Formats: sequence, structure tokens, C-alpha cells
Amino acid sequence: MLETGVLVLNRVYQPVHITSVRRAFTLLYQGVAKALDEQFQLFDFESWSALAAAADHDSIGTVGRRIRVPRVIVLLAYEHLPRARVRFSRFNIYARDENTCQYCGRRFRRAELNLDHVVPRSRGGSTNWENVVCSCVRCNLRKGGRTPEEAGMRLLRQPTRPRWTPTFRSRARRALYREWRPFLSLADAAYWNAELLE
Repeated sequence: MLETGVLVLNRVYQPVHITSVRRAFTLLYQGVAKALDEQFQLFDFESWSALAAAADHDSIGTVGRRIRVPRVIVLLAYEHLPRARVRFSRFNIYARDENTCQYCGRRFRRAELNLDHVVPRSRGGSTNWENVVCSCVRCNLRKGGRTPEEAGMRLLRQPTRPRWTPTFRSRARRALYREWRPFLSLADAAYWNAELLE
């Protein structure tokens, strides 16, 4: 339970990170963050730990009581957003392609995937988001140093630079808690972050 996810919001309620329950409790206890409940009320560590842990909420046990696990916390003095640029890395390419071979369409464990240059480097293909895809070993060997058209193969989708923050894409898809939805859904986020007129 201590290693499950907690969504971290900046001071203006925009998601900036996903951390562990252990780290979230540390931030609450230090007074750096406050817990946010389903009614969007803020709680410091003392008031949060005084809440009764209901049966429909995750909780952790202490010597004297059970404390409800916060699924969303708000940093009190941080208003920045994570960098919008997604690093060009093996991990992020696998995340973009969802561990799926872009030629045969089968999902694999990451250890069973290769990266393939759509236009081979020997033909002047560059190593960037628009020319590198996940490929299983079998498809990579079949394609060899040819273009997909020359090898009689088709790409599932044209590779592009992603516009998401990898932390939210990979983790949020695995364990999206209902408390996260107002901040990760584009429609709900627009509602909460739109500038209000006087």
C-alpha cells in the first residue's frame, strides 16, 4: 500500500507528478502539502489523520488507528508545471508505442522488443521520434535494412513526437484512481484551470 500512487498537484491544482503513499505522507507531515478529498477540501496532516478511515477507502494501520490514504495532494508553494518536452528515450518510445510491435501489432515485454528505424540509418534515416518505432525481433529481422514498403510490411501508425507527460501516461493508465479523474481528464482539467472572469 505504501508504494501505490498519489497524484501531486501544484498550487494551482495542475498535475505535476505521481508519488508514493509513503512520500505523500512525508510531505503532509512536513507541512509542504495538503491532502485533497473528493469534495475538494484541503487537510493538513493532523486533520487528515483525524478523519475516520471508511471501508471504501484505502488505509494504513498505525499503532493507535488506521489512517486513510490520500490519493491527491496539493503542494502549497509550488506552481510550476513539468517540462512539456518529452525526452527521446527507449522507455518513452516503448510507452508511446504501448510495448506493441508497430509491424505485427503484438504486445511484448520490453525485454523482447527492439527499436527499429523506419527509414534505415544506412539510407540516411535519422534517430528521432518520427523515424523510430518498437519492433519485435522477428519483424526487425524480416525488415532488415529495407523500408517497410520494400519489405512488404505496414506500420500500425506513423511515429510522431508524443505530446503527453510520460509519468502520467504510463502510471495513470495502470492505476487511475477515481480521485485523479478531475485533474487528468482534459475536460475536467479545463474546468478546474480555466481563468475566471471578475
